[in-house]
Amino acid sequence: MASKLPPQRVAVTGASGLIGTALVGHLRSEGHTVQRFVRRPASAADEISWDPIAGTVDLAALEGVDAVIHLAGAGVGDKRWSKKYKATILNSRLLGTTAIANAVKEVKPAVFISGSAIGWYGETGNRAVTEIDRAGDDFLAAVCREWEGAADLAGDIRTVKIRTGLVLDPTGGALGRMLPLFRLGLGGKLGNGKQWWSWITLHDQVRAICHLMESKISGPVNLTSPNPVTNQEFTAALARAMRRPALFPAPAIALKLALGGFSSEILGSKKVLPDVLTNDGFAFDFPHVSTALAAMIQHD
Repeated sequence: MASKLPPQRVAVTGASGLIGTALVGHLRSEGHTVQRFVRRPASAADEISWDPIAGTVDLAALEGVDAVIHLAGAGVGDKRWSKKYKATILNSRLLGTTAIANAVKEVKPAVFISGSAIGWYGETGNRAVTEIDRAGDDFLAAVCREWEGAADLAGDIRTVKIRTGLVLDPTGGALGRMLPLFRLGLGGKLGNGKQWWSWITLHDQVRAICHLMESKISGPVNLTSPNPVTNQEFTAALARAMRRPALFPAPAIALKLALGGFSSEILGSKKVLPDVLTNDGFAFDFPHVSTALAAMIQHD
């Protein structure tokens, strides 16, 4: 990994989300100056006002920034996928990324890191995919194509598109939702458990983003552990880490009823490998799910 960056000025969208909160805290602890994008008039020195729907960004406040990291977007698992919410998922990414990329083109930071997701690949079954594989053909794959296309509006600025997998942290996301059930001994595999889950700890997610700030990489980068696991392997590892049984599988039909369209992401299989990141010398602190979960879970 490259030597530690000198202090940078970094602007972050989505700074209040799971990844953004951890990233902002880490960057500040490393001595960087962080400015957070807010969707209202800025009221503090560390805020930059923007309106992703209107496509406006306070360019004066952004002038002189070294890096822009764009993480904002409506959560794909936050609500049932009604026609209206699917439009919200797409538009929050397309409009927001267009606004930020256009601003980046104007202020010319050294690097633009824009969010994407392993949803790019669609259903992969047991086939491993890397950054050179084409996009899938389902809803989220189409969203990711539009999302990444909008990031290209930044022009000749070094642009990195981070295709993030399942981010693991006990404070939120999928793991945060699973913990209460497993703590009660009510956890188990989802569907038949044979679907591949490509995951990364929040800790390594933040480290990887910082690595990409100082590397020379551009284009798509998978932010996933080099060791994806099946859902059955994941839930078994979680049960072991919590010293609880995993005896209560959730049938596919129940998940479809409860989650609607998002169930396809829980029951679907994505076996994604981080070739670009590992070939660039990045070393994961938590490459294996069993040790990752054991480090994160506090035993009762």
